[in-house]
Amino acid sequence: MRQNISRWTALIGLLLAACLPAAAAFAQGGDEAGEGGLSPTLTRIKNAHLVHVGYRESSPPFSFLDEANRPIGYSLELCEAIVEEIAAEIDDPDLKIAYVKATSDDRIAAVLQNRIDLECGSTTANAERSRLVAFSPLIFVAGTKLMVPKASPVSAATDLKGKTVVVTKGTTNEQAMRNVDKKFALGLNIVTAADHEQSYQMLADGKVDAFATDDILLYGLIARHKSQDRFRVTGDYLSYEPYGIMFRKGEPELSAVVERAFRKLGSNHDLIPLYEKWFVRRLPTGERLNVPISPQLEEAFRAMDDSPGANN
Repeated sequence: MRQNISRWTALIGLLLAACLPAAAAFAQGGDEAGEGGLSPTLTRIKNAHLVHVGYRESSPPFSFLDEANRPIGYSLELCEAIVEEIAAEIDDPDLKIAYVKATSDDRIAAVLQNRIDLECGSTTANAERSRLVAFSPLIFVAGTKLMVPKASPVSAATDLKGKTVVVTKGTTNEQAMRNVDKKFALGLNIVTAADHEQSYQMLADGKVDAFATDDILLYGLIARHKSQDRFRVTGDYLSYEPYGIMFRKGEPELSAVVERAFRKLGSNHDLIPLYEKWFVRRLPTGERLNVPISPQLEEAFRAMDDSPGANN
């Protein structure tokens, strides 16, 4: 499951540029400040003593439900660090978190409509989305691949000619498959499901020939369902997906809080151990992904280290 380093290397400049999108927000015009000079989002949080955190039900190990149906995951731990920084910013040591379910289809709208303050899942930070919302520094790099049954003859996207592929509604993977379909004239029947779990079930029930989404999510679903003997992940990367925590655009003060949270994690050398907790070691739900950190992500994390002598 190791990534193809040579293919990633060409994208290192782009990914490291995406690592610090929050800093660019300082140059943007933002909404008028609220009380005490706080941004609108921080003002709402201060008045409510509550941060609304969006989570995903089936995006392990980023954001998913444990056996007691509690939201857990790598992205949620990063968001908890942001919440701690928000609490310091608004001087509210008793700040609480309200967890709000989000889906791939409604997550951007949930941010825009103030239903969630931080979206803590597996969301790609791309140029199109950045016109609407803001993103944290880089938290992961993935790419679209295919999950197929073990006995399937499919080993690449070009083997899917005339076949049915499921994608999760509202994901960048849908466009990736449409691009592949057009490029190779495959005549694909591309269908959508409401979330990753439903997409997985369609493949498990034999209703589709392949499930296309980010490779790490496919590995996570296979591990969670203990279905290594039934399914495999195959093919070249069909897209490249840099992940970030999503929040409202045009609020430089909120962007600064998010940036500080990441720089504290980087300077305390917490980012790589946090990665290893969720991607290398055994998860709280029992499975193990054993996906080592990529050199690109490790470099992005080290760039967040502001401690004396770092990056010299």
